Amino acid sequence: MAQKAYRWLLPVIIVVILLFMAFSSFSGTYNRMVRLEESVKASWGQVENVYQRRMDLIPNLVATVKGYASHESETLAAVTEARAKVGGMINISDEVLQDPAAFERFQRAQGELSGALQRLMVVTENYPDLKANQNFLALQDQLEGTENRITVERMRFNEEAQGYNTYIKQFPRMFIANMSGFDVIPYFQASEGAETAPKVEF
Repeated sequence: MAQKAYRWLLPVIIVVILLFMAFSSFSGTYNRMVRLEESVKASWGQVENVYQRRMDLIPNLVATVKGYASHESETLAAVTEARAKVGGMINISDEVLQDPAAFERFQRAQGELSGALQRLMVVTENYPDLKANQNFLALQDQLEGTENRITVERMRFNEEAQGYNTYIKQFPRMFIANMSGFDVIPYFQASEGAETAPKVEF
């Protein structure tokens, strides 16, 4: 009788051990995906911070330029309009990372603002007094530093996203990712002709 009970007990123990191992593997993989996704979101927060810093600089920059080049209304308006467009997208939820179309709209709007700023910087070449203005020189320095930070933070974001995307797409983790709602996160792509940060030169 004891031997019969033992024969039943052994398979049960094996099944319990296998279930425990499967659960441990699943929970370990799931928790790693959560950590990687949170790292991506934290990196996204840094990207938003530097974009916000640029947004905050623009009104003072436009006001300073307007004081010396008020008739450059078309260029000044383009910067203001591009900033307003971006203003509706800044500090948006990190849920945009799960929506490639929204992510692309965000990136396109930021690219348009970069282009408008570059055109504004070209216009200032024609105004020596503006280029010598201390306030303008300080804004120029801050803008240049901010553009460099944007490039760095976007690169860091892409690195975090790549680590996360690679992890969730590998077999057999892709099944856990699909079941648990972990989706691929899009990357920042350089616009055509914008392989480097916009140069703010005078």
